[in-house]
Order: sequence, then C-alpha cells, then structure tokens
Amino acid sequence: MEERISLIDSHQHFWFHDPEIHSWITDEMELLKRDFLPSDLQPFLTAEQVIGTVAVQANQSELDTKFLVDLALQNPFIKGVVGWVDLMHPDLRKKLDQYQSFSVLKGFRHILQSESPEYMLQPPFIRGLQLLSDFGYTYDLLIYPMHLKSAVQLVKQLPNLKIVLDHMGKPDIKNQLLSEWKSDISILSSFPQVHCKISGIVTEADWDNWQYSELTSCLDHVVESFESSRLMVGSDWPVCQLAATYQEWFSIVRKYVEPFSYAEKKAILQDNAIKFYGLDVSRE
Repeated sequence: MEERISLIDSHQHFWFHDPEIHSWITDEMELLKRDFLPSDLQPFLTAEQVIGTVAVQANQSELDTKFLVDLALQNPFIKGVVGWVDLMHPDLRKKLDQYQSFSVLKGFRHILQSESPEYMLQPPFIRGLQLLSDFGYTYDLLIYPMHLKSAVQLVKQLPNLKIVLDHMGKPDIKNQLLSEWKSDISILSSFPQVHCKISGIVTEADWDNWQYSELTSCLDHVVESFESSRLMVGSDWPVCQLAATYQEWFSIVRKYVEPFSYAEKKAILQDNAIKFYGLDVSRE
C-alpha cells in the first residue's frame, strides 16, 4: 500500500483579533472574530499529517511581521513566515537588510485584492518587488480575477522574483464566472517564475452549499496550467472554516490528487512548498 504523504500547509494565518485592524472580517464572518494562535491550530496538524506550515500576514504592518516571526521562533511547526513590508518605502533596502537576520522570514505579501488593478503597476511598487528578488525573498500575489491581466503585466517585469499566486486567483465559483479567469490563468502560468497555491477556493464558493465538482473544475484548470511542478497546497485556516473545516479541506485535496502519481502527489503536497520557500523541515 502506498504511504500517506505528509503535508506542508503553505498558507495559514494567526491573529489577535482587533475590529479596526481586521475590518475585512464582516458580520457574516462572525466565527473569525476572535484570536487564532498556534495552540488553536496545533491539534489539527498531527491528525492531518502536517509536518510544517507557512504563516502568512493578515495585517499590513511590520508589527504583524514581527508577531509572526516571534510565533515561528516559539513554535517549530511554523517553518516559514510571509510578512508585510512597505514595498514603496524609500529605505526598503535597509529594511530588507535588517530582516535578513530572521531566517524563518521567507517572503512578503501586500493585500493587492483591496487595491485597484493599476496599483501593482506603479514603478515604485515594481522597484520594491525587484528588491525582494535581490535579497532572495519570495512574493505572495493576493488578487481577484479582475487583477489578473495587470498581474500578467507585472510578472513580465520580474523574471527573477519567485511569485506564488494565492488561492488560485480567487475564481468566482459561487457565480460560475470562470471563463475569463481560466483564460487569464493560462497566460499567467506561462511565466516560469509564477507558482500557484491550491488554497482558499472553498470560500469562493457558496459557503453552505458548495459542491466538490465545482471545486474540481477549477482545480483541473490550474493543474493543466501550472502542472504538478509549480503547485502547492494550503489551508487558508482559519478563514477556510467559513465553508469547511481544516480536516474537510485537506480531505478534498487528498481526494483530488489521489489519481496522480506518487511523485506528483509528493510534489504538490509537500516538496514544492519546501523548495519555493526554502523551508527547513528539520527545524525543531
């Protein structure tokens, strides 16, 4: 019998809930209006055979970056951190140089889904992203489908930056508006420096009435576009809990990849995230 492959959860969050800082958490997301810390996630990891996670920023401040780095230093299962830094700051190079002392800090993210599509094409923003590659950092691209065309123009200018598309670009599964998303994903995936996270899509469907087949139609497209060599999996916990538990999400993922070869499964479930972020899975 084939061994059950351990997972790297390449995308999860922690926070001390603050209504002002986390204003994106609306009343319909009531269950997210509390603190979420490593002790809340820990019980799920053994059951799902997760050998490490990547904690991703949920607040656009350098305090949040430090918060996540501190949590990672205290909790060895957090193998990497994706923080936030002002990419247009005049002293960005100095800031990135200072961050070099934190080996667990692997990359950065700006919440571009809250910006206009044109925001990411500003020359100072692009220069900031180019600096990330100079320092060996990665970039998580968090966007909606309406941003994908601008994202294509962006990545053309960043051939040396390792970029990962969060949540498959958030396809509108609930309304089945997928045609343009599919076309744009195909174009974006043609750039070899761009990877993709299989994460965050169950909350783009109807939270209470999603169907497995709705998810797989989108999964089929990103697998066709990025192939097994540029895909990684993430839970988007605790946000995923709006539509599925941690266990349910990873059961969906494991069910979907079951027909794949062992090498393909291991790449998607574990190896690609380790390689992309440079994770030290032996860190105790």
